[in-house]
Amino acid sequence: MKFDAKIELENKIEEYSFKDVAKQANGSAWLRSGNTVILATVVIDDNEVEDDDFLPLTVQYIEKTYAAGKIPGGFFKRETKPSDFETLTSRIVDRSIRPLFPKGFSNPTQVTVMVLSADKDADLQVLALNAASAAIFTSDIDINRSVSAVRGAKIDGELVFNPTKEDLAKSTLDLYLSGTKDELLMIEMRTIGSDVADSETLVIDDMIDPMMEPVVGMGTFFKHSSNAMGEDELIDVLAKAQNILFEANSKYEEGFASSKKETVAIKSKKESLNQEMFSYVKDNHMQDIKDAMNQMAKSERSTALKALRKFILEIKTEWNEDELKNAIEKVKREQVRTQILNERVRADGRALNEVRPITIDTNILPNAHSSCLFTRGQTQALVVLTMGGPKDAQMFETLTEEGTQNENFMVHYNFPGFSVGEASPITGVKRRELGHGNLAKRALEPIVDLNGDTVRLVSEILESNGSSSMATVCGGYMALKAADIETSDTIAGIAMGMVSEGDNYAILSDIMGLEDHDGDMDFKVTGSKDGITALQMDIKLGGISLDVLKEALYQAKEGRSHIIDIMVEAEKEIEFNDGVLPSTDIFHIDPSFIGDVIGQAGKTIREIIEKFEVAIDIDKKDGKVKVTGKSKSGVSGAKDHIHGIVNKPKVEKINYAVGETYPGIVKKIVDFGAFIELPDGTDGLLHISKISDARVDKVSDVLSEGDNIEVEILEFKGNKISLGRAK
Repeated sequence: MKFDAKIELENKIEEYSFKDVAKQANGSAWLRSGNTVILATVVIDDNEVEDDDFLPLTVQYIEKTYAAGKIPGGFFKRETKPSDFETLTSRIVDRSIRPLFPKGFSNPTQVTVMVLSADKDADLQVLALNAASAAIFTSDIDINRSVSAVRGAKIDGELVFNPTKEDLAKSTLDLYLSGTKDELLMIEMRTIGSDVADSETLVIDDMIDPMMEPVVGMGTFFKHSSNAMGEDELIDVLAKAQNILFEANSKYEEGFASSKKETVAIKSKKESLNQEMFSYVKDNHMQDIKDAMNQMAKSERSTALKALRKFILEIKTEWNEDELKNAIEKVKREQVRTQILNERVRADGRALNEVRPITIDTNILPNAHSSCLFTRGQTQALVVLTMGGPKDAQMFETLTEEGTQNENFMVHYNFPGFSVGEASPITGVKRRELGHGNLAKRALEPIVDLNGDTVRLVSEILESNGSSSMATVCGGYMALKAADIETSDTIAGIAMGMVSEGDNYAILSDIMGLEDHDGDMDFKVTGSKDGITALQMDIKLGGISLDVLKEALYQAKEGRSHIIDIMVEAEKEIEFNDGVLPSTDIFHIDPSFIGDVIGQAGKTIREIIEKFEVAIDIDKKDGKVKVTGKSKSGVSGAKDHIHGIVNKPKVEKINYAVGETYPGIVKKIVDFGAFIELPDGTDGLLHISKISDARVDKVSDVLSEGDNIEVEILEFKGNKISLGRAK
């Protein structure tokens, strides 16, 4: 295949062909980078949709398993529904290219991105956006800006752009940034938790069979860290990434210019605003509009505006209802923005940086492992946690990884229609639900170290008026604490917004649905008091300066800290579901005592497991002990028992001799005699016939467990010692 453009970028080369395939589409791009090949196409329907305020754009990112030499797993040997990764990538591409289309464009547009060959080192999300942008830029659509993506990583403290998969696996940062030459359009960022050196014992997840002999090993202890990133550092990273985007888009636009098809002018609908109606509503019903704005719930506000529309139509019977609806909406939007910009007061009366009232109730579901009902204003999330073992992890496959992967921390987000007063049935998971669940997962994952166990968080949105995803983050953290799961930091989330007219702008903390709809930015940031763990930003006005973004980040930090203070107080009120909640404890013992804990042929450890109803894993190299059970009391009892063994002074082994007498303790009584523990912990058998000169019919008539007794060594049978009662 002949390539029309060769673009040399940071750490990679991309080659494009625009004329060889999919020639009936409005635009197509065949992208090759290394051994990865992606086909992107764009097709525009000639029939416009009626809605004036809607861009009918659909993006589908599709992975073909043949691209990695694989046959689909499972019963059906054909690609079926999209994977979570495909859905999330479709959202990323959609959110990045949507700002390219002019306001008023209303032709249904389909962008399809297909992965035809996949290199294991390829960053498919970056390449998918670059290919989609190339298809649009070189199409006959009159769009003359390219948008591209860059991924940033932080490896050993150094910033790396367009890292390899191997590099990204070692990174403490995963930043996905998209934009044009001049504007940042979308940011997806998360930090990656890691273990940092803390003392002198090596932690290795190499669990042993209780029957194996212990191996002593010492090294370095690692403590889990969230690697939260400070606001100033993030701004510095974004500034460097923006420079890379400028250079990349400059190269794209120059390299693609000769392949651009003859363009057809884009038809954009003019704003169908009836000025007479707009003026009438503004002059006569402004108070009604303000009253409707103060109806915080979307359903109540919609009902109030509908009632106003009906009232006006009873007076102005000749007016068109759709035109009036549009006029009322425009008056409402203008009032929302004017009040914020000029009066610095929001529709519900809050200050620009004020967070709505918060209430937190934990473990309200008695038979769940843990739960939290997090309510902020009129947004409410019920987050429920379930704990499981390694076998409960979600298995999945990717094109760029060999074999099956396991996901042992899951966040599933559900948004039923009743949460916003809509009479709609609950159907399958939508893109938005997957995206919000993924954001909450990225926010919380860096602070938990599950040690191979599995945790599933399910967020049921019961009411929504602004940023239910951030309520999911806060409720998710509280559910973790209500399950007694150790975290490296306290994490909260807050949704930020912005309204701007020219140089005048206002940054809003904890935005509600009205401000999201009528504002210019949707900006979600999660993290601790010290830094950010995840960030998602969509800019509706076409770019944002880093100075304004920095101001928004610090205002978000202020709001986040306020929420964290409330959450920390709520932690003090947690009462665990002890009868239901599984418990895990991890501690370290001196590796030289592992043999004592395991016992001869695993006898001691089996006794502990049976007595306390727990599972025990011991790391043979460093003495890390993991005890898991159905109750905290059982786990605590097993831990204390193990510490009792470890803390018991070591006794030198005795070379016992036949005929000699020694003190002993009756350890266990059986039908045929008693097992006696000798001074160095060795067991011997005192047969029933050797207990007394007189006949003994029942051992328990003569001896009790714990009795002190003098015994004589009669003989050795292999590793067994035969005892008699000393005279």
